[in-house]
Amino acid sequence: MSLALSKRENDKEDDFTSFMLYKEENDKEDKFEDAYEIIPAATTMNLVSSLEECTTGLYLFLNNRFSDAINLIHPWSKNSMYHALIYSILMVVKAILTFDPQDIEVGMTAAKEALKTCNSFRRKARMTSFSHLVSKHGIKAVKEEELHAEVCYAECLILKSTITFMQDESILGFLKSGISIGLSHQIYKDCEQILTQIPHHQSKTYRHLVGGVKFGLGAFNLILSLVPPKTLKVLDIVGYHGDKEVGLSLLHESASESHINNVLSILSLLFYYSYICVAFGTEKGHNSTVEDLFLIYLQKFPKCVILKFFHARFNMLKGKIENAQLTLEECIFIQNEWKQLNHLCYWELMWCHIFLQDWKQAYHYADQLFQNSRWSKAMYSYNKAMLLALLPSGFAKSESEDMNSLFLKVDSLKIRFLGASVPIEKFVAEKGQRYGTTTGWFTAQPLLEFIYAWSGFRIMSKKLELISCWLSIIDKGEELLQENPNKEYGTDDISLLNLLKGLCLKHLGKYSMAEQYFNRVIQKEKLLKYDHYLVPYTYYELGILHYLKGDYVSATKNLDNIKNYKDYSMEARLQFRAHIALEQIAKEK
Repeated sequence: MSLALSKRENDKEDDFTSFMLYKEENDKEDKFEDAYEIIPAATTMNLVSSLEECTTGLYLFLNNRFSDAINLIHPWSKNSMYHALIYSILMVVKAILTFDPQDIEVGMTAAKEALKTCNSFRRKARMTSFSHLVSKHGIKAVKEEELHAEVCYAECLILKSTITFMQDESILGFLKSGISIGLSHQIYKDCEQILTQIPHHQSKTYRHLVGGVKFGLGAFNLILSLVPPKTLKVLDIVGYHGDKEVGLSLLHESASESHINNVLSILSLLFYYSYICVAFGTEKGHNSTVEDLFLIYLQKFPKCVILKFFHARFNMLKGKIENAQLTLEECIFIQNEWKQLNHLCYWELMWCHIFLQDWKQAYHYADQLFQNSRWSKAMYSYNKAMLLALLPSGFAKSESEDMNSLFLKVDSLKIRFLGASVPIEKFVAEKGQRYGTTTGWFTAQPLLEFIYAWSGFRIMSKKLELISCWLSIIDKGEELLQENPNKEYGTDDISLLNLLKGLCLKHLGKYSMAEQYFNRVIQKEKLLKYDHYLVPYTYYELGILHYLKGDYVSATKNLDNIKNYKDYSMEARLQFRAHIALEQIAKEK
């Protein structure tokens, strides 16, 4: 942001000092759990008291007291804009976690009611944008409470868009969501412009207003910066664009300051660095200052299952797989009210055991997910089958399971989103049909493909002994396929292993050898029968290899080659990755 918001305090202390002062200022709030077993209900409510009570509600939530948080916030949700916003956030988060139709309906109702409540506090009878209204009538024409209402309304629009997306999977639902998001973006930009005209303000609630705008604009800048220009083409007509660095900077500022949205800001940063960077980044995504800031939150809320979950994820990304396991197991132990949070832990624990090649325990968590989670039965069925392929046949009998049946069941379990199959589910469904109906394939092959699809080799890259262990499995598969080539799938199979072997060698720093294996895949392009995704993905890996070597010309050339391919598995994912890599290279040239 150019950013007037950032300039408002030229003598501002650094982020960490600011946040520590926040902790001291709110010491009374921080200790609420010791002071109250039951939080007293408020009898009156104004802007100041609503922010205080909503902060208490968030603290309850971060101490895993989910029902207590909801019971505190809900009674005022139709009379207080911040109560309406926070209650709506909690209900939408629950709906996302459960994917239960009833919870989705509750989330939609909460979002709609929140919009009504916030709208009742907004400036009435305005036919133009808020910023134009202010420029016409002067800054004195607007009350601070009306600005708070705008920011809360903008945030509620995003929540409603999210739940609409979940509830209505048609193109119409997508368009409805897009309209709400566009309006939300405009409101944030209006509020930013207005705040540049307000002199340094000393009210108790002003920091919440500024923090909310920073959060909103930070999130929009970050999200829009990740979307390829082709996808943004329609949005560009109304001036949509995003700057990743500005977005990250705003979210970091917001997370470091004292206001109601700082928790959402830190969670946004954690999700970006621990998932988005891993899936789409250029392998230079770690940010130690964000991790330091996160540790301050973790110190403040040491039992928070959500923060502990991200702590485990950070350990995984550092190669500390065993530490991650212990933390995830602790997450499951310390709360059982929202079981869906445990499902997130099961997913990560499954990966931990896969990385360590503990197939039996990995299968246990895959089965737990299949039995209890609504998120993706197709994925969980495939997970079980690919792990059974690596376990003794007696194990499958003891579990009353059949590997082929599980593979074949995947296709019938797919969900549809926006009228189409989810790309990763479509990928595993196609693979499930193949592995469920053919014989003679390398038993680790389904798992190797799956690890690659979920960026698993990148996660393991900080622990080179793990990469070496997986490289030995790939070598074994290569020998078996060469000894017993499959006429139908032989070229596709060996090309997959060449891609993965090159990837492992790249992580081990053996760039020349890695390049040779990548080139083998490209040379066999015309002989591939089914796995046409291998060549564009190999160009991507080759591009990243040259980027890491500092050869930006070759990196750009290989990444640009991806544009020559279409209609292959997981195409959109690769377009995102290539876009982000090219943007990064352009900045570093």
